[in-house]
Amino acid sequence: MTTSRREVLARTAAAGAAIAFTGSISELFAGTAQAVTKDGYGPLVPDPDGLLDLPKGFSYRVLSREGDELRSGEGTVPGNHDGMAAFPGRRGRVHLVRNHENRMDDPTTVPTVEGLTYDPEARGGCTALELGPDGRVSGERVAIAGTSTNCAGGPTPWRTWLTCEEIEVKAGEEGHAKDHGFIFEVDPYDPGRTGAVPLKAMGRFQHEAIAVDPRDGTVYETEDAFAHPFGLFYRFHPNRPLGGRGSLRAGGVLEAMRVPGVPDLSTVDEAGTSFDRVEWVKVPDPLAAETPIRNQDFGRKGITHGQKIEGCYWGGRSVYFVCSFAKVDDGSGADHFGQVWRYDPDRRLLTLVVVFGPDTDVQLPGEEPDNIALAPSGGLMVCEDGEGAQHVFGVSRHGDVYPMARNRQNIGTPTEPAWGELAGVSFSPDEDTMYVNVYEPGTTFAVTGPFRG
Repeated sequence: MTTSRREVLARTAAAGAAIAFTGSISELFAGTAQAVTKDGYGPLVPDPDGLLDLPKGFSYRVLSREGDELRSGEGTVPGNHDGMAAFPGRRGRVHLVRNHENRMDDPTTVPTVEGLTYDPEARGGCTALELGPDGRVSGERVAIAGTSTNCAGGPTPWRTWLTCEEIEVKAGEEGHAKDHGFIFEVDPYDPGRTGAVPLKAMGRFQHEAIAVDPRDGTVYETEDAFAHPFGLFYRFHPNRPLGGRGSLRAGGVLEAMRVPGVPDLSTVDEAGTSFDRVEWVKVPDPLAAETPIRNQDFGRKGITHGQKIEGCYWGGRSVYFVCSFAKVDDGSGADHFGQVWRYDPDRRLLTLVVVFGPDTDVQLPGEEPDNIALAPSGGLMVCEDGEGAQHVFGVSRHGDVYPMARNRQNIGTPTEPAWGELAGVSFSPDEDTMYVNVYEPGTTFAVTGPFRG
């Protein structure tokens, strides 16, 4: 994104004006409530404490910050706060599970805990927060440790969290003692019931996010690979579909999506374009013992790749996934600043629903859409992950985009400011509270106000 385009976006967001882009937005929100007004909740109000700008009438509470002591006494709160989900508890309580995308060279680490640690040399994992009926933190502890680069994931219908490692190193590489690149199941209520067991049948690759079809238990998985030929979009058919906590350990079949005639998703640039003969090809070696899955031999027809395949969620009768951006200079077939795809498994139909890009309009909803969540207002909340100012943007059912939050914690200098991305946006079970993380410095916020829904 050019400086001028970023400046235009920043001015537009500050003014609270709607931002245009192309696509069939109404497709994204099947079964959701009414939309917010064109201007959303109004312009963002500068936070006098310099943490988080919100619209008038909204307020935040800081739930947890990097470096604070965990209430469990297990150590300090790690940094790199990323994907997150909220789960209902008893008597109005809420349970949060939060990823920490810690790598081997990060200064913080998720404390190792007996029975919850996979690889004692790795620094990533998850922490779990328990909030009382008043919204205040009543507990905070390690949920899983010894994993690496825990980026996103997703909730299951049986109320567990699947945390995804966005790395695919082997034991002995970069200081790791075990193979990495797996999905792990985390119980938000009692992590000891799930432990630290890699779900190997679900594949070893640079995982980003998952979404579960609540009808048959199929798990869709995204791969955010960093180098050409880039990642794939997967589905996993478990041997024990919808079997509840621990059932994914029983294994299943991992497949990758093939769109005939489309080797690269970035080359599709017109919103509304559909492909009705999507194929699924069994992955030759899910553990990638010798070759990364995206480089394996899928037959003469090949397989379909996409750069930066990240956010993923289930809505209505379809799964949606986000390609955050594509760049020809990186090896993609075309440039874009973001795509949202919709796959209807009943019809085997893949549709490009939304295009964020240089050929649509200079005033776009952020740069590089990443974490994404359904909002109680009948739209989306989208976290951007790019350069410059970092926002959560709302997207109404009518396609209007409005600023919801802006990170004000400057991790640069007064003359060259920089801001960490916002991530893990999610809503409380009663939809009255929005939870969101700042990646750096690791901070978890609870936002309340007049959410419409």
